[in-house]
Amino acid sequence: MMRLHVLASGSGGNAAVVENARTGEGVLVDCGICKRDLIARCAEAGFDPARIAAVLITHDHGDHVRGLGVALRGLARLGCVPPVYASGAVCAAAPAIAEAAGSVGADLRALRAGDAVSAAGIEAHAFRTSHDAAESFGFRFEDAGAPAGAAAGAATPGAPASAAPDAGARDVIAFMTDTGVVTPEAHEALAGARLLAIESNHDAAMLEHGPYPWPVKRRIASDRGHLSNDQAAAELAALLAEGGADGLRAVVAMHVSQENNDYRRPAEGLAAALAAAGHPASVAVAYQSRLVSLA
Repeated sequence: MMRLHVLASGSGGNAAVVENARTGEGVLVDCGICKRDLIARCAEAGFDPARIAAVLITHDHGDHVRGLGVALRGLARLGCVPPVYASGAVCAAAPAIAEAAGSVGADLRALRAGDAVSAAGIEAHAFRTSHDAAESFGFRFEDAGAPAGAAAGAATPGAPASAAPDAGARDVIAFMTDTGVVTPEAHEALAGARLLAIESNHDAAMLEHGPYPWPVKRRIASDRGHLSNDQAAAELAALLAEGGADGLRAVVAMHVSQENNDYRRPAEGLAAALAAAGHPASVAVAYQSRLVSLA
């Protein structure tokens, strides 16, 4: 069984841990937050940051990588020097990634779409997203050692369980933020997840009438920007209609804008998609400054 700990999500900084509950090890996805918050929210989640077995970088934007160097040096003082996986294009656009890895002697390993990274008893399959970065990825995490049928537990206390997954299937967490559209490759990667983390960045009307300059609004709403609440709900509805979410237990809205959204609208949109399909999965929203854990 795997757990997802969203330590921070939003334009102010992003970081998440996918934990293998069997081993207590985990994989860190991005580090756009300070070392203090990384350590404190891992502790709040009951996860030992010294058990981070790998760091995966989705893309080169500062809100996903600006805290990496300080965090790695803090982890090194705990005796933890995990390898860092990032694409060549991302490293070229953000030299601080290589500098951060080098500062503690961590291996910097190339990441390409279609790669499967093995760490902490988890396989992380990288898929492309559509974002205005040098290159950007989402990840499909599969528990390499236990089938989904063994992954008991609800996303939140008292939350109803969805239909039981196939006994021989692996436990899956799908993780996708920072994309303007859901590509066919991404749609395929999201199918069959028990826990689904999907970007729900902005409310289209709030963005249109909000304070941002027109070029910024156009960028956010473009095919290389960020998913809106409606787009996230539509993708969930498509997965449900195709049977790609039969084993889903929980969905969490990610990268919610603090200027062009609120924490109610994404949850309502995703909940409406689930209700329309008669699906009992629970809904959560990831916060900028608060831990959200799903199991």
